[in-house]
Amino acid sequence: MDADYPYDDQRDFANARRGRLAALDPAVVHGADGAVVWDNDSYAFLAGERPDTVHPSLWRQSSLVVEHGLFEVVDGIYQVRGLDLSNVTFVEGDSGVIVIDPLISVETAVAALRLYRSQRGDRPVSAVIYTHSHVDHFGGVRGVVTQDDVDSGRVPVIAPAGFLEHAIAENVYAGVAMARRAGYMYGAALPRNPRGGVGAGLGQTTSTGTVSLIPPTVDVTHTGQELTVDGVRMVFQLAPDSEAPAEMHFLFPDRRALCMAENATHTLHNLLTLRGAVVRDPHEWAGHLTRAIEMFAGQADVLFASHHWPTWGADDIGEFLGLQRDLYAYQHDQTVRLMNRGATGIEIAELLELPPALRAAWHTHGYYGSISHNVKAIYQRYLGWYDGNPARLWQHPPQAAAHRYVEFMGGADAVVEKARRCADEGDLRWAAQVLDHVVFAQPDHAAGRSLLADVLERLGFGCENGTWRNSYLSGAVELRDGNFGTPTATSSPDMAAQLPPRMLFDAVAVRVDGPRAWALDLALRWHFPDHGESYRTTLRNGVFTAVQDGAGDVGVTLTVPRAALVHLATADFDGAAGAGMTLDGDREVLRQLAGVLDPGDPRFAIVEP
Repeated sequence: MDADYPYDDQRDFANARRGRLAALDPAVVHGADGAVVWDNDSYAFLAGERPDTVHPSLWRQSSLVVEHGLFEVVDGIYQVRGLDLSNVTFVEGDSGVIVIDPLISVETAVAALRLYRSQRGDRPVSAVIYTHSHVDHFGGVRGVVTQDDVDSGRVPVIAPAGFLEHAIAENVYAGVAMARRAGYMYGAALPRNPRGGVGAGLGQTTSTGTVSLIPPTVDVTHTGQELTVDGVRMVFQLAPDSEAPAEMHFLFPDRRALCMAENATHTLHNLLTLRGAVVRDPHEWAGHLTRAIEMFAGQADVLFASHHWPTWGADDIGEFLGLQRDLYAYQHDQTVRLMNRGATGIEIAELLELPPALRAAWHTHGYYGSISHNVKAIYQRYLGWYDGNPARLWQHPPQAAAHRYVEFMGGADAVVEKARRCADEGDLRWAAQVLDHVVFAQPDHAAGRSLLADVLERLGFGCENGTWRNSYLSGAVELRDGNFGTPTATSSPDMAAQLPPRMLFDAVAVRVDGPRAWALDLALRWHFPDHGESYRTTLRNGVFTAVQDGAGDVGVTLTVPRAALVHLATADFDGAAGAGMTLDGDREVLRQLAGVLDPGDPRFAIVEP
């Protein structure tokens, strides 16, 4: 399998281990309640021989990513890797240390800072930098700094412009759906062994501790902006609408070190994650990498990122950035070219092949993103879900279609036997498609469920992509053992408390159960004294609308201090009252609004109807 891969090239292993100063032993982090929130030791089996149940290239990637500890990147810059999905970086200044991307969880951030200080002394944190707006780069911030430190001005929090809104929105609107699907993507319910979770390609998995958020106090607003903090000079490049909607790269010119955030890592990244997200723009992404090459080429001797291990040497940095740029540009340009020849997204995904120079580099392999699902995302970005064929314009939904397919194919038993022959012959993709119809037509068909679970498992074992493997194996788990729900979630009181009023109302609007609210005609006024804002909201025709300083009569007026926002974000009106929200008017209006809000279902079905 993949015999032409350069497995004898050991440079990545040398770089992944280079500069290690210390490691946790055991590499396990607990929460305040004693629960394990991170366990790197659970992947110890990766030190053994690769079994047939893991793709050799994914085994190699996971063996690299699992390397953990405190590493010296260059004199004065250190990283802790392998204590979460992402890396945390420590940059020493005149009197303290700047912390870049403090992981997902407070508990893992505490452990990382403690490990750093065990080797470098008890330096105070002098600044925090968020490279971008995804939770694995800010969630542990309260593990390295306090709110008082920030409020007093002692510790600035630096982030790209637009960070806060995007960081919150990522988890507010479609958070329930994303979190449920993320359980599949990251293999949250899988055992960690050669038949289960071996890693997600970008990192091993996500930590499960306390997610926090402290808003930035310093915005980076333009490319070329320079800041000096604790004697450390930084030159920034904004990279919006790339891997994240708010993201930035920056150079430490005096240390000749370049931070590329998450836009250039040792994997092909996602343009649309399997958990779901807004489709990312590969054209902009490639453009930002081109600008990084133009701005910083020749000025750095080491490149480090928010995931994986660094790249050392000006020549290797130039080659790495150039190939990463070409990786995203090629996918974009060739997908659009083939679109204009009439190919659909699913067809282009089968046609598109990377050029030899890109295929030959390990860091372009699809361990986290994939050519297959990235190409479909590009098609979706430009042309949407419909492929232009009117026979596919108004198709039946999965369960209704499944009944018809199964009847056409001679009944569930006949389909299962035909699928078994396909699976035996190695046509696992087709076997999965037809067995999916069996399970959606007859969810209690034991033979169909069992065979589909076996087929998904075999598909997972063959995947080079970590998130594909996790998704296939998670589907097999649910078919065999039942729905595992949402084992992890990234929403938090801290994040909810940062909701600006208009985003709070957006969050309420998407929870209104439209049909149940058709007959309601409600008006409410909301005062937010800590924000200096006032809104009039209405609920009519199942639509919740907010107008700042809106005129008109209302049935009830609510005064909402900041402390109550965390409760309002989850429609916990009693909790909001306990946190100081006051009400003047008809309480029944608020009760009626609360009565039509749908919290979502963190256990919604995926592999069955």
